[in-house]
Amino acid sequence: MNCVLEGNCIKAFGKAIHALSRIGDELWLDPMAKGLALRSVNSAHSAYACFRFSPLFFQQYNIISASEPGSEIVKCKLLMKSVLPLFRGLSSIERNVERCQISIITSTDRVKIQFFCRHGITKTYNVCFQESEALQAVFASHLCPNVLKAPARLLGDMVMHFPVSQDEITLSTTPLRVSLRNYTDARNDRTKVMYTEMSLHPDEFDYFLVGVESEITFCLKELRGLLSFAESHCLPVSVHFGAAGKPVCFSVEDLVLGAMVVLATLPDSECGSQSQPAETQEPSAPRCADAAAPPVDSCKEDGIKSPDIPDVNEMVASSQGSPITDPPALMQLLQETPNPNSPCVPDKARGSTTTTPASSMICSLLFRALSSDLDGDGCEDCLPVLACYSDNEEDLPRSPTI
Repeated sequence: MNCVLEGNCIKAFGKAIHALSRIGDELWLDPMAKGLALRSVNSAHSAYACFRFSPLFFQQYNIISASEPGSEIVKCKLLMKSVLPLFRGLSSIERNVERCQISIITSTDRVKIQFFCRHGITKTYNVCFQESEALQAVFASHLCPNVLKAPARLLGDMVMHFPVSQDEITLSTTPLRVSLRNYTDARNDRTKVMYTEMSLHPDEFDYFLVGVESEITFCLKELRGLLSFAESHCLPVSVHFGAAGKPVCFSVEDLVLGAMVVLATLPDSECGSQSQPAETQEPSAPRCADAAAPPVDSCKEDGIKSPDIPDVNEMVASSQGSPITDPPALMQLLQETPNPNSPCVPDKARGSTTTTPASSMICSLLFRALSSDLDGDGCEDCLPVLACYSDNEEDLPRSPTI
């Protein structure tokens, strides 16, 4: 096989190799009568990618090399780490390389790649290959009930919001919207994971067909390369998929080239405990009202949590250097305080001023963490108070200012 590329085609060919490098560690070179195919698959066989270049893509394309007229068509396998460095600097290649020639030499089991640069400089690389049968993913895209088609820029902008370390994402489709969110394993600590979700209206797509509502989870790393390739050539991306557990196919098509990436998806059993963080049942906090300042007054343990009261699992810190308190321990101390009239506060802590439930709870969280361990006389001396009343206005009902 012998082929010659010129101009922007060299950069497009290099971008295809970059996209395939995200899939696997091996590159299959498959010359055919319909053009040259580049394929790769990951070690787990859960991701497959193929780029096809028609003969019109090349300045010259011959399946049988003129230097070896009796040779057969060879499907060869190369190491990705041997080929990728040759196309690493695409911007430099675009400026300096005028022509690229790729030849398969069967007599020496090598693939010769030559770059004809400016000023008469020629760079020649000989890469050893192993003869191997070509890979082919068995996937009937025309049987998928759901088909989406959108500009590569639209999908690229959505994927851009996910961090590079994000492994899997979940795609949910209904007749009214399409949403994309990050997938988190149920075994991970969800308090340390940032949750991201984006939604699109069907009008945003060039083609929108949802035959079955579905929610699929697939790997994001293998998809980024195809989106980058499609965006650089302003090609729309088509998505064919069905129910969870069945493969999803991302593809682009042009007159002289085409590409497809087939990814495995998680089955329903693994997607059930995914993406959306489950709302944990929070312990019921007392709803306080008619409290003296600054501690909490009477508490009605009716299990109703006021939206203005901080979460019992939240650490509350003072801006003026007050101790950081542990709210669960605080609530335990308040409940253990003996009082015949109120389960929360002793009688001598009562005042004549009425405060709102939110301000009372904030004050208690900030200043009353150690109230059960101190007497009433020493509490004011030991703990700094950020909200207090003046002696002249103590009879006026008002809320403390923090």
